[in-house]
Amino acid sequence: MNTDKNTVIGFVLLAGLFFMYFWYTNKQQTELASFKKHFDDSVAMIKSTADKAAALQNPIKLDSASGAAGVVKPLDSVKEQFTYLENEVVKMKLSNKGGQVVGVTLKKYTNYKKENVYLGDSSSLNYPINLGNNQTVQMNQVLFPTTTILPTQNGVQKIEYSFTTLSGKTVRHQFSLAPNKYNIDWNIMLDGTDQLLTNNQINLIWDVHSAQQESTSVYERQMSNICFSEGGEFDYISSKTTKAFEKPIQWVGLVQQFFTTTLIAKEGFGSGKVDWQRKTDSSSSLAALQAQLQTKLNGSSTNIALSLYYGPNDFQILKSQAPEMEKIVNLGRDLYSFVRPINKYILMPVFDFIAGFVKNFGWVVLWLTIFIRLVTSPLTYSSYLSSAKMKVLKPELDGIKKKLGDDQQGFAMEQMKLFREAGVNPLGGCIPALLQIPIFFALYSFFNSNISLRGQSFLWSHDLSSYDSIYTLPFTVPMGFGNHISLFTLLAVITSFLMSIYNMAMTPTQDNPALKYMPYIFPFMLMFIFNGLPSALTWYYTVSNVITLLMQLVIQKFIINHDKILAGIEVKRKTPKKKSNWQSKYEQMMEAQKKVKDLKDKTKK
Repeated sequence: MNTDKNTVIGFVLLAGLFFMYFWYTNKQQTELASFKKHFDDSVAMIKSTADKAAALQNPIKLDSASGAAGVVKPLDSVKEQFTYLENEVVKMKLSNKGGQVVGVTLKKYTNYKKENVYLGDSSSLNYPINLGNNQTVQMNQVLFPTTTILPTQNGVQKIEYSFTTLSGKTVRHQFSLAPNKYNIDWNIMLDGTDQLLTNNQINLIWDVHSAQQESTSVYERQMSNICFSEGGEFDYISSKTTKAFEKPIQWVGLVQQFFTTTLIAKEGFGSGKVDWQRKTDSSSSLAALQAQLQTKLNGSSTNIALSLYYGPNDFQILKSQAPEMEKIVNLGRDLYSFVRPINKYILMPVFDFIAGFVKNFGWVVLWLTIFIRLVTSPLTYSSYLSSAKMKVLKPELDGIKKKLGDDQQGFAMEQMKLFREAGVNPLGGCIPALLQIPIFFALYSFFNSNISLRGQSFLWSHDLSSYDSIYTLPFTVPMGFGNHISLFTLLAVITSFLMSIYNMAMTPTQDNPALKYMPYIFPFMLMFIFNGLPSALTWYYTVSNVITLLMQLVIQKFIINHDKILAGIEVKRKTPKKKSNWQSKYEQMMEAQKKVKDLKDKTKK
């Protein structure tokens, strides 16, 4: 074989390549072995931790033969189990995983599917504890190894979950359910607080979700919000998504239109924050809340007294739960807070009183409407009397208008003079309309939040707390109209149109374009405003309009004597008049404007 220079160089290079290959391969194998050893060590450590946790957990099941009280028997494998506490109004589902309530069935209420209302699904209560040996665990992941059904006392059912850490410290969750109550008391009992909790502070995290219960999730989402008591004062979040508390917190609740899930701290939490969001998809999920609440504890053994309310937004029931909690029922807030006294002290007591005698809530609304109209009838009468006087003066006003032509300022001055001489208040006819505004807003809040109306049928309406529909459209009309047609809304619009036409006939002059077209514009606007509102409200508005029309006809035809009014006006004209400060200033202003106009007209000439 030739061993020339090129051949030698080739063998040297080939040898170098083989050397590099074996060196790199050996290095890779060494790293792989090292990684494998590290992996095996990690698996062994995880397995050891899991074995300790498994040894720590002694899963159990309830012994049905043991009766109403006693400690349950152990199982051979770890698994989650459920226990139920039940009274006349609720059925509470509890789990040994986390030792908490995982769902509540309300036995007296059904949802849009005609199933019992179910609250608290996919919710959890959680806080971290120290196990010992530098290990921490989240309590909602712990399978409590001991479950005890405690003896019933005075009808109060009790269950206790118990868990002991590696260091011998004990955590107990005790739940108590009293007869006919929607709330379940929850006591967190810690033996060895200083070792179980870091810095003797419990950091409670409450995740709760709300799901659709009413016929339309869109409207129910709009009515959903977060309510809470901070520093002993009620407040709520409707648009913001985060709220950091600056004062102690007494309770926090995720509120739907007619139901709420609320966490109550009997001694209060020292600090915390809430994050919440309304869902924007088309699912049945409405909103989600996460509350992070902290409080400092004293001593080595402590008891944190909490209560969980799963129930209706009933004013009297909520009032018995915690201070300010009845304000969850929206009887008027923010800009409409002025109607809250009307609802609380007038409408709600009268409604409840009538409902004690009349069983159908549609007729209750009718009698409530009659009550409101009777109470406001003196003002209504004075308004109609003022309108009748203006009708008597209409021929004179028409004559002044014809005489002055386009001189609007001159006509306004002569009109004011005529009204003063006749003793007529031109704003008197506006009183009923102005009076309707606070009453309407009060009833809007009242009917939207009154759970007594929920599911109550009347005539063609299947639920007075929601809109009635006689026809479903194949499309959705914007501006709040929706995809349906409400018959009560149509009746409210028609009666409003008739009222407007009647009032226009009583108006002295119709030259103002806004007044001329108002009978057509206002009812058209009502179509879009009312079509999605509760049928109890549109039924009220319809009845109120009918009563108003009847009162106008009766008063104008049988009570008010136009000849006597005219005679009275003539007498008042002969009586010396003393101008009020307002009249004097108004006339001075009109005269000044007239002089300016006359000056401009002369300048143009």
